[in-house]
Formats: sequence, C-alpha cells, structure tokens
Amino acid sequence: MTYCVATMINAGIVFASDSRTNAGIDNISTFKKMKTFEHPGDRILVTVNSGNLAITQATLNYLEQAIRRNTEPNLMSVSSMYEVAELIGCALREVRHRDGPYLAETNVDCSANFIVGGQISGEAQRLFLVYAEGNFIEATPETPYFQIGEVKYGKPIIDRIIRADTSMNDAIKSVLVSFDSTMRSNLSVGMPIDMVCYNRDSLRLNHIHRFDDQDNYMQRLHKSWGEGVRRAFAQLPNFDY
Repeated sequence: MTYCVATMINAGIVFASDSRTNAGIDNISTFKKMKTFEHPGDRILVTVNSGNLAITQATLNYLEQAIRRNTEPNLMSVSSMYEVAELIGCALREVRHRDGPYLAETNVDCSANFIVGGQISGEAQRLFLVYAEGNFIEATPETPYFQIGEVKYGKPIIDRIIRADTSMNDAIKSVLVSFDSTMRSNLSVGMPIDMVCYNRDSLRLNHIHRFDDQDNYMQRLHKSWGEGVRRAFAQLPNFDY
C-alpha cells in the first residue's frame, strides 16, 4: 500500500509521497514514488503514484523514453498541463493494455493512479488526478487537493485545514500531519517521505526534501501533534448522561 497527496493553494503546490511498497514483519520494501520533470523558466512537473509498482514504473519509463527520443508530443514539449495529464493517461492506458491480460492470469491487480501537477510558462499552475483507466479530473478552488492510496487516515486534517488561501507553511504542516496520522494507523505506509513544495509562478523547484525516521522535524511534529490532540480532547465538554 502507499499514500500520496498533493494540495494546490494560491501560494503554490505541495506534493508528498511515502516509499513503502510491501509491509510485514520481515518484508519491507521501499521505492520512491515521486518523479520530477523540470526545465527552469519554462515548466516544472511533479508526479506521485500509487498501485502496481511495475505498471507505474513502466508508465514513467514510457514517458521518459519519449522525452529522450524527442518523440512528439512529450512531457517537455506540450504547451499545457491538460496535455501533460492526457499524455500520462495515454501512457498508463497503453501499459495496462499491454501487461494487464498477463497479470490477470495470475490474479495480480494492475491498477495504478497518478497525481500530476505543476506549471508551464504561459498558464496558471494546475493539478490533476489520473485514474487507472487513463481519464482524469482537475483540482479546483473548491476541491484543492488529491489523495491516492491509503487515504482515509490523513483526510480529516487536510479537509479541516486546506483552503485556497491557506499559507504554504500551513499546507506543509497539514500534509505532514496527514502522513503522521496515516503511519500511526497503518503499517503499510511508511518512511521515507518525499516532499516537493512549488512556489507559484517560480517555474523552478527549490524546495525538495526527504524525511526519514530519524528526521528531527518529523519527530517534533509527531510529538507536538499528539500532545495537542490530547489537550484538545481533555478540554471537550463532558456529556451529561
């Protein structure tokens, strides 16, 4: 299992993904689920993914080969984020069409999902969720974030905090608290956590961070959040029964 989230606010976009693909007493595997594409001053694209690892890796390789071979269209040549989402959807559909029947023979789930966002010069920042079937939806001011994977434990904090006018600092904290809550309740989500913070209209990636289980900030955030929740709970009015 995995957990990925991206939130789009007026100030920019925050992307984050865990790295766990297998969980068990003696079987824990980690793979990075975030990929960045950047041409400073022209475009920045960030993807995070969940689902069948072979399908997501093959889809990204398909897209990267198109860039290396200068095959048109490709992620670095299209003129809009909508076209970027289309390319990812088409690549995902192609890989699933090719590999899906063979995986189905052994009852292997070939589903996969991508979140892709960023900005291309000449248009506003945009954020999309690409489904396993290759179709997609776009984030709006009313629905300013997407989650994929193990979403239920981290959703409440994001629902309460994220708005279009939320500050970048608050967006970062809410995303990391959502990961802390998810990891506490589900062992199939785990460190390291990759995070990218994109500042709107900068057209460059200056804020990339990887949090491991020894990270001082994540340890402080975990402690402060837990203590704060307990204090808030203690202050709730008692029910007269």
